[in-house]
Amino acid sequence: MRTGELARRAACSSQHVRNLEREGVLPPSTRDSNGYRTFTEQHLQVLLAYQRLSTAIGPVQAKQVIASLVTDPAAVAPRMDELHAQLHAERTALHQAVVAARTISGENVEPGSAQDAMSISELAAALAVRPSTLRHWEAEGLLAPGRDPVTQARSYSPADVRDARIIDQLRRAGYRIPDLRAVLADLRRTGTGEDLLGRLDRRAAALDVRSRALLAAAAHLLAFS
Repeated sequence: MRTGELARRAACSSQHVRNLEREGVLPPSTRDSNGYRTFTEQHLQVLLAYQRLSTAIGPVQAKQVIASLVTDPAAVAPRMDELHAQLHAERTALHQAVVAARTISGENVEPGSAQDAMSISELAAALAVRPSTLRHWEAEGLLAPGRDPVTQARSYSPADVRDARIIDQLRRAGYRIPDLRAVLADLRRTGTGEDLLGRLDRRAAALDVRSRALLAAAAHLLAFS
């Protein structure tokens, strides 16, 4: 098939097809007597696999994976196992974040007294993170601990501790700093975890889409190999 037909069947542009061939994602095409590119059903399977993988793991990594598998089709099955394991790890971390969010956001946080506050070393130990991690979260605007009036050391109130626990769980689930700012803003505004749980539900739905895309990519790659 010509470039235009391959692009039509994959619902993309002809230029996109040419770009992917130049980048080594698509196997080299042949040229007919008029110099036009000629592609086969195998090219279509690779292109469709790349599109599904882009949904599952992002276009940058998808290009790397497809390019490597085109040159080594025997590696398709073990590579797919690795990618499924990555998604499974994300799903496990997300499940843990949901459980933690339900528990933490449902807690009643009282103002407390100075005796209820935690030092940076105490909080770091409780979360199994380094004190530098807490300082980084503070620098990014996620935490704003008070200061001891005498020593000026950081002092984490019960509300600060709750926020740090949520940050810790969401970071483990793959949340990035900008997303965490939005989550904490919702939590502090509403005082409940409903918005947070809604965000986690949407993340779970997106993960389902990625898992199905990875299964579809594997089917196309097996047809190619």
